Amino acid sequence: MQFVEEAGAEPADTTAALLAQVRAGDVRAFERLLADHYGFIYKTAFRWLGHKSDAEDVTQSVCMRLADAITRFDGRSKFTSWLYSVTLNAVRDLQRSRQRQGRQVDAVSHVARTASAPDQEDQLRVDDIWRVVRQLPDKQRDAVLLVFGEQLSQAEAAVIMGCKEVTVSWHIHNARKALKDLL
Repeated sequence: MQFVEEAGAEPADTTAALLAQVRAGDVRAFERLLADHYGFIYKTAFRWLGHKSDAEDVTQSVCMRLADAITRFDGRSKFTSWLYSVTLNAVRDLQRSRQRQGRQVDAVSHVARTASAPDQEDQLRVDDIWRVVRQLPDKQRDAVLLVFGEQLSQAEAAVIMGCKEVTVSWHIHNARKALKDLL
């Protein structure tokens, strides 16, 4: 699974052309760029938050932020890596906002099944694991979700997290120890 394919994006040269048009003030190019990456933003937000409505809120927030934020994209990394960072910042903003307001995000699965098929049981188990992962400290959670949830290399995760690859490995190691205790 390629990172760019996950984004649902066009080839890099098409994205680069759209970015140049957006910087020149082309509104239609901005709309196309959003359309090309909307699913990627939503999927990323959902993976981190685990709730459809929260993911939709973050996706809308990112889309609104992009008009201003796109001027800060310098092209040194892949556009999708930069967009990942923008999306994760929006996720963290929502989480901080909820914490300030004293609300907790409901992390319990909304459907409890007493008799389910084996594949449904497996999916419930996976959902439970991701629920626990989302409770890890920020850096550990981010490293696990990027490497195991999004199937990125540790090097790609390091770029997104703004740290060294060895630091990503260290966060994953600590997350594994914490998960053993939590599960």
